[in-house]
Amino acid sequence: MKQIVSLAGLLALTACASDTAGYPSLGARPIEKLGFEEPVVKPVVAAPDPALDAAIVKLSTQLDGIAAGFAKDAAATETAARAARGRAAGSEAWLTAQTALAGLDDWRAQSSALVGDIEQHATDRAVQLQPEYPALTALRAKAQAENDRQGATIARIQATLPAA
Repeated sequence: MKQIVSLAGLLALTACASDTAGYPSLGARPIEKLGFEEPVVKPVVAAPDPALDAAIVKLSTQLDGIAAGFAKDAAATETAARAARGRAAGSEAWLTAQTALAGLDDWRAQSSALVGDIEQHATDRAVQLQPEYPALTALRAKAQAENDRQGATIARIQATLPAA
């Protein structure tokens, strides 16, 4: 009986010393030795794109034209709105101011469509997994700012007129 217990003990000890391929090591894994710092990401520089540069020039020219047209018509609309102050809704002066505001809405719709066109160029680049194009990004910001400014101008003028 002593021999069986001794043999069982010997087998148990050899089992502890055997290969542990079925169990993971308790040592640190290679990924755990890297640390917690963010990896350094090299900025991707967009390659020059002459076709896109030409489109940006064209879109920028359109934006400048829309901004100039809006500014001119906004001055006339301000004058019409001042003439309509204190007048009843539906009066001749009020209708003139509302018509002028509709013209400003048309300019704003054009600038909004232009923002959409610019965003389409950016989307097309993203679909092709191309990096952001700085000139396009700058034009988009400029066009959006113009569109926002136009919206604020229209709202400000509209607020000075009596409600329909």
